[in-house]
Amino acid sequence: MATEVLTPPADAPAVAPAPPPAVSPDTRAAAGKALRDTVTREALGLWKADKHRTSPIDILKASDADRLPNLVPIRYGRMLQSPFTFYRGAAAVMAADLAHAFTTDLRVQACGDCHLVNFGGFATPERNVIFDINDFDETLPAPWDWDVRRLVASIVLAARSIGLSDKQGRDSAIACARSYREHLKDFSEMDPLRLWYTQITSDVFLQSAPQGERKRIRKRIDKAMARGGSELAYPELAGVVGGQIHISEQPPLIFHPEESKAPDFRKTIEDVLHAYRETLADDRRALLDRYSFVDAAIKVVGIGSVGRRCWIALLMSESNSPLFLQIKESVASVLEPFAGKSLYPHHGQRVVMGQRLMQPASDIFLGWVTAPNGRHFYVRQLRDAKIKPLVETFNAELLEAYGGACGLVLARAHAKASEISVTISAYLGSSSDEFDEAMGEFAVAYADQTEKDHAALKAAVRKGKITVLEEEEA
Repeated sequence: MATEVLTPPADAPAVAPAPPPAVSPDTRAAAGKALRDTVTREALGLWKADKHRTSPIDILKASDADRLPNLVPIRYGRMLQSPFTFYRGAAAVMAADLAHAFTTDLRVQACGDCHLVNFGGFATPERNVIFDINDFDETLPAPWDWDVRRLVASIVLAARSIGLSDKQGRDSAIACARSYREHLKDFSEMDPLRLWYTQITSDVFLQSAPQGERKRIRKRIDKAMARGGSELAYPELAGVVGGQIHISEQPPLIFHPEESKAPDFRKTIEDVLHAYRETLADDRRALLDRYSFVDAAIKVVGIGSVGRRCWIALLMSESNSPLFLQIKESVASVLEPFAGKSLYPHHGQRVVMGQRLMQPASDIFLGWVTAPNGRHFYVRQLRDAKIKPLVETFNAELLEAYGGACGLVLARAHAKASEISVTISAYLGSSSDEFDEAMGEFAVAYADQTEKDHAALKAAVRKGKITVLEEEEA
């Protein structure tokens, strides 16, 4: 993040196009059924690398130029660990592949990086725990099937990473696709307001989990809700040095960069927060105003995001209650070269608006800010009772149940903001499992492709074309 004073976003928000003329559900359904003659459901399951396919290593390296160079080796170190971790960092590679695959081109607000670790539990503003998608860095209007295919392939790769067979992984991918298809039909028939309010609560998620896992999952939920996210994070991320509270140095993953030593750094961050504040509703501004800035540092997060400028800011109330905000750089979605530019020229706003469209409830501090050097950021709480899936502890039964829950959530997200779900549901059909089986086939085939791409990364590292930093086990 630049140390110059930041300015608020442009006063005029992006203007949405006029809504399309009303079309009857029967007409939409007829269009979906007719589409099967143009793109069969079986065709969605086909995968074969294009003979002119761009090297995945070239795609990955193309995004390095705008990342913090000292953090790029960490990104590759994390991707090197397994085909599954490679996949999580290679959304751009898959976007390029899907652009050359069969598609119905029926567009929804897509997640853009819809792998199974980007789902999880979190607290709503009403302090209920729901299960939903929780990463929207790549969100953009795009074909619905791109999200489904990224999700099912991630399930097979996750299965392989924990020692399950391809049959077990494929069965879980099929369960995910079936859940998506069946629930999309239900959501497409729901009235818009009821659908808008629909949430997948922790109780609903627990009912779908295997009986033997429910007690353990409930314990994790209760622990996450016992204290606020910032309260849990505070002892882990901050401490007192020389009588003053600071974010703790944990290099290379948490550190204060050189610009934080500048005499005007505090004013710079306060200007950042003031500019961001302008994107919040008045009631959220009043809440934010009860906290004062204390410190800020760079924090490495995720896999695909490593190297992007991601700050954490610690604020404290008068009674010394902490609030951690994440100020994360936003760039063009990996889908943009293939799906078109966003309606929002500000990529932080793109993320925020996409998240609000897809989630049933979003972080109360969600907003965005623009730096004078042109960099875009979005802002949210660092953690708010966030519950990540512990994929490494899954067995076949839990993976299948989890895949089904992800399919349910994705169907709700795709249906929430558009009647196109009626057309998609009619295309998929309610009595045929052709789509489900096709997704199982695709998931295994693309997992095989990812293993080849991961091998290409290993070869590039061996040849010295890519530098990695492998982190020590905690």
